[in-house]
Amino acid sequence: MKHEPIVRDFGLVDYVPVWKRMARFAATAGPETREEIWLLSHNPVFTLGQAAKEEHLLAPGAVPVIQTDRGGQVTYHGPGQLVVYPLLDLRRRGMGIRQLVDLIETALIEALAGAGITAATRPGAPGVFVGEAKIAALGLRIRRGWSYHGLSLNVDMDLAPFSSINPCGFRGLEVTRVADLVGGKIGLMNRMKTLLTEASMRQLERFPLRQGRAEKEEAAHA
Repeated sequence: MKHEPIVRDFGLVDYVPVWKRMARFAATAGPETREEIWLLSHNPVFTLGQAAKEEHLLAPGAVPVIQTDRGGQVTYHGPGQLVVYPLLDLRRRGMGIRQLVDLIETALIEALAGAGITAATRPGAPGVFVGEAKIAALGLRIRRGWSYHGLSLNVDMDLAPFSSINPCGFRGLEVTRVADLVGGKIGLMNRMKTLLTEASMRQLERFPLRQGRAEKEEAAHA
């Protein structure tokens, strides 16, 4: 459907070039710009959100540390982690930031259920958990009504670097990954990409893009 976001798969990429690209997208997108959803994994990097406290960065070692413009605290990205950046026009969808967070968390829970994993949210801690362990993190930025940054889902990655930080600012927070909770790793990343993309599209149907005259009037008064 022409009004669905374009889905792009960038594979394994460095953090900074993608960050700059999505920030530029949000800064230049207009009322006719088609939304996009980016799927990718990052080379090893620790990222600090705008309000992040350096005390939560315990021992980064040789892994690069990047101060970025998303919300949230400190997290780790690496190969085997599925990162999803939804570049969405919240104004045309009539969405607020709280609704976007709810949409992303609901899509994650639905996708994990499709893989046979029971997950849930936790009050005061954005992201998704399996039991006491965090399996997906969330950090967003809104610019000119467009969202960028997004979520990271631990699929089949090395979890050891998380011991070098207080994940998302929580001391002693346990983390987990999909590969430890399901049988068989072959094709697991592609499976999770499909499940999460499909779940996200279903959730977006709750907030259809406003089209036609109403959209033109909004653009004229922007």
